[in-house]
Amino acid sequence: MRARTGARSFRRIHVLACATSLATFAWAAPALAQDQGNLQNSTTSQPAAPQPAVPATANTTSAAEAGQPQDAATAQDVSQGNSAQGTGDDIVVVGLRGSLQRNLDLKRTSSGVVDVISAEDIGKFPDSNVAASLQRLPGVSIQRSGSRGEPTGITVRGFGGDFNTTLYDGRRISTATGGRQIDFSTVGVDFIGQLSVLKTPDVSLSSNSIGATVDIQFPKPFDHPGFRVAATGSGSIQDRSGKIVPTGGLLVSSTNADETFGVLADVIYTKRDTDTNRVYVSGWPGGNFAPCQLAGSTGTCSPTSDTTSAAYANPANRRSLTGWSPQQYGAEQQRVEDERVDARIALQYHPSDDLMLTIDNNFSRQTITQENYAFGVWFNQGDLRNVTLDKNGTATDFTQAGTPTDFTSALNKQILQTNQTGLNVKYDATSNLTLEGDVSYAKSWLNPGDVIGSRNGDIGYGSALGNNLRFNVTGDSKDAFPTISNFGPAGNSAAWADQSLIGSHVAVNQTQHNTDELVQFRGNATWKQDNLTLKAGGQFYQDSFNFRNQSTFVNNYWQAYAGYGAPSGGTAGIAPIPTNLYQGSVSLNDFIPGFKGALPPSVFVFSPIAYQNYLSSLGNPQAQNVPGFNYGNVNGFTGSFDEAVDPGSIQRVRERTWSLYFSANFKTEIGSLPFTFNAGVRNEVTSLVSTGQGRLPIYFQTSTADRTLLTIPSAAPGVPDGYTAVQPNTVKNSYSYLLPSLDAKLELADNLILRVDASRTLTRPTLNLLNPVLNVGSGQRIGALSASGGNATLKPYLSDNFDLGAEWYYRRNSYLSVNFFLKNVSNFIVGGVTRQTINGVIDPTTGVLASFAVSQQVNGPDATVRGVELAWQQVFGDTGFGYQANATFVNTNRPYDDKNVSQTGFAVTGLANSANFVGFYDKAGFQFRAAVNWRDKYLLQFGQNQNTGSYGSEPTFVNQSFQIDLTTSYDVTKNFSVFGEALNVNNNQQSTHGRYSNQLLDVFDYGRRYTVGARYRF
Repeated sequence: MRARTGARSFRRIHVLACATSLATFAWAAPALAQDQGNLQNSTTSQPAAPQPAVPATANTTSAAEAGQPQDAATAQDVSQGNSAQGTGDDIVVVGLRGSLQRNLDLKRTSSGVVDVISAEDIGKFPDSNVAASLQRLPGVSIQRSGSRGEPTGITVRGFGGDFNTTLYDGRRISTATGGRQIDFSTVGVDFIGQLSVLKTPDVSLSSNSIGATVDIQFPKPFDHPGFRVAATGSGSIQDRSGKIVPTGGLLVSSTNADETFGVLADVIYTKRDTDTNRVYVSGWPGGNFAPCQLAGSTGTCSPTSDTTSAAYANPANRRSLTGWSPQQYGAEQQRVEDERVDARIALQYHPSDDLMLTIDNNFSRQTITQENYAFGVWFNQGDLRNVTLDKNGTATDFTQAGTPTDFTSALNKQILQTNQTGLNVKYDATSNLTLEGDVSYAKSWLNPGDVIGSRNGDIGYGSALGNNLRFNVTGDSKDAFPTISNFGPAGNSAAWADQSLIGSHVAVNQTQHNTDELVQFRGNATWKQDNLTLKAGGQFYQDSFNFRNQSTFVNNYWQAYAGYGAPSGGTAGIAPIPTNLYQGSVSLNDFIPGFKGALPPSVFVFSPIAYQNYLSSLGNPQAQNVPGFNYGNVNGFTGSFDEAVDPGSIQRVRERTWSLYFSANFKTEIGSLPFTFNAGVRNEVTSLVSTGQGRLPIYFQTSTADRTLLTIPSAAPGVPDGYTAVQPNTVKNSYSYLLPSLDAKLELADNLILRVDASRTLTRPTLNLLNPVLNVGSGQRIGALSASGGNATLKPYLSDNFDLGAEWYYRRNSYLSVNFFLKNVSNFIVGGVTRQTINGVIDPTTGVLASFAVSQQVNGPDATVRGVELAWQQVFGDTGFGYQANATFVNTNRPYDDKNVSQTGFAVTGLANSANFVGFYDKAGFQFRAAVNWRDKYLLQFGQNQNTGSYGSEPTFVNQSFQIDLTTSYDVTKNFSVFGEALNVNNNQQSTHGRYSNQLLDVFDYGRRYTVGARYRF
């Protein structure tokens, strides 16, 4: 057998120092020292700082250490684990408390600020979702998918999504979603080895995250030498869907007798079914009301901002009162099937102590199928009457004459597939020098093949059957949704779902096709001698992103049979819709339990595919006269709702980055106190090429089928194209930044640590913001014209970061910590909305130049974010009881000002106080955990689903959330266990609002989920 060196502590190497702070630490040491005799574990003497069970970053180990079994470095204390394995002095702790201790070991021995979650054993991770696990850590909060309730993203210290870098075994991963963040629901959690959250950067790994770097580390054959098998199987049910769906996984790992070769393979199948109820307002655009629109006004009312019009002569018609009104209101049930396959294989060749080769491949494919059944009503600010404005200008009560009603059905499908292959070589050239090379290739696809991303069917009534609908805000968005009344055909609520009056409206098909291809290489050399470690190296990656959208909006086929038909008084549209297309209904009674507000009685269940097939069966309108076809606005339609590629959506971005880094790490003493100092610098040079295709509208056409629509017609015989010719446009950009970093750690006592950290990090703009052209969609709403454009010359966000913290490890498996942080961020990217005319296009409804709400991004102001993280972990001796608790408090010098109605309003997004508590029992093979997670209200983003107002990008706030999750397991035998899980037991509901708290945007009720399963490990 070869000698195995102990696993090395995780090291981060940095450049900025603060001598004054370090001197202060040294002076404070006597006052903070504790009597160690009172802090020792009751059953064992207080050990020296333990070595970590696994390295905290995959690229810091030597070849010999890469072959180190994880179990060999596990802490030796039977009383602190769920069970123990081994004989004599070789005792290995497993179970929840063993995992918690390993996490503390890694945190304690690291040079920078890091939090870790490790597997309890091979094939047993604490939570069923990566993001759910991460939210237990201080400073980490999650974002949930509204339709599924699944944690899909994280926010670290107020910075979410694209501000955090996620790595697989130290490598960046591709994602075809258009952003830089990953969807954590696409990561199979069962066979993860460890999650590391680096809140201060490791310059040899990455400096590309202002929030944090999350390193997901997967098991490898030599982590657990010999033959190992882990299998898991479970069934889960969501209380509303009422359907049990399976999850299963198998991992097999084996090394040969000489321990020179190993192979590990695993596969996981996961299924989640969720029925979610949603009430929504698509946007609260700001604008101006005329006094004649307000409640109590009498006489005719002609709201206008045109100073040359005759109506403007009457002051009551002048749109002079600032206010906000809803754009579209409705409710829907979303039935979601989330199916995922994860597979991985890793091969390791370890012919000698000084050479380790690792080849691995990670594959994942997630398919989300969603059926939506909804109703919706559309509002136009200029058409509102009897308006009541509250003190903030929110329209809390109004009526609108002629309001159409739509019943919609959608079948949405999203496939996200990723494959990554990598090779890592570690070679110990001498006893002091280790060389490492790592290369990988990854590619992701969004909706590969011929999949149609969304099929939509829209039916209803309007025009002559439009109602004088009343809309009323009944309370705050956290517990109330708006009430509508006087609904139904011509205001007859009893005929709300009268099938004889319902006709065809629109049929929208659209698909987003993206690919993201990532090539990366890293090479470095590490020199270690005594208490000094030097590292130098370089990294290269090329990220190539392709974006394309196709839809029936492009060719105007979406409104082929719009108009609702004869009962609504229209010449276009088919009515009534055949009764065999209806498949039932969804009751809207008590739709969102606990929320105030009133809805109509129901929505229809019908298939959008069957609906479109029925319309296609009516024949080819170009070859025969088809009654109900929208001959006035649709050209070239032959009966099939085919998608057409939007030329303005085609975008290609290639981003190349070269990095060089150097770091130094040394250990010494200050006044007999152990002191660790790390300094490093990373230089990054980025070049970017962005190519897009631009075209501008020439003229608009009113819709004969829908009075709320304007369209840009496509070319046809006798009909000129409504767009200019497509013009390709390429923009190049480059930038270079020096990113220094420093970590210093002073051990005031054996169990008391003070830290100071300083660094500069950056976050690059998301790739989908770098489109160099302006895009104007063909389907536009009257009074809500919009366009969007990217900016290929955007610079990255820059942040100067400072941390000051203390950690007290007062007994084994227990600690207290406090960490203050400050981030000065510049180059914030602001998504502003301005009112512009485009290409001299005339609005046919007004006869004047059309005014578009144009969304574009620019680098904007600076901001400071500051906060404190508190954490406390306590295990009560050998009782089996313990808890983890943490809280984070953050603020900024740039809070949101709801009174600022300028188009350049700005605030820092994502900031919210949060707290987590996990109480647990872990003893004699039985484990139980209760997790409580709370997050205060926060500003999610600027922009709403429909953002066409006069005051820039309207904000979206997420209301306060509070969720309780329960998990339990029991070891039936040494190798076999059963487990259960209950998520969201308090039925937490997710809701959002606009500028003011009574401007509800969304409320999702996604219910509870229960899981029962079993694990086998050998």
